[in-house]
Amino acid sequence: MGLARDIRTITEMKTRAAQLLDEVNLEKRPLIITQDGKPRAVMMDVESYDELRTAIGLLKLAALGEDDMRAGRWVEQGEMFGQLEKRLEALQNHGRKKA
Repeated sequence: MGLARDIRTITEMKTRAAQLLDEVNLEKRPLIITQDGKPRAVMMDVESYDELRTAIGLLKLAALGEDDMRAGRWVEQGEMFGQLEKRLEALQNHGRKKA
């Protein structure tokens, strides 16, 4: 289960690409591809990649929310719902005037 089993050379990737893709998709573990002994790329299945991108996006949103809280850019829940209700009512009234 060590990291060493997840490291492959570029030569191995060239000669066994289909097998490595099968392995990545079956095991859901990324492979590190090395060139000249240095890590150069990561090969992973699309589903895991998509989940990773979603998780990073959520973490970024959480960090932005924390920044807003620290900077005092927030309102109470009841106040926010009140503002939203007023906006919705204004939009509905505007739509009625056009009709």
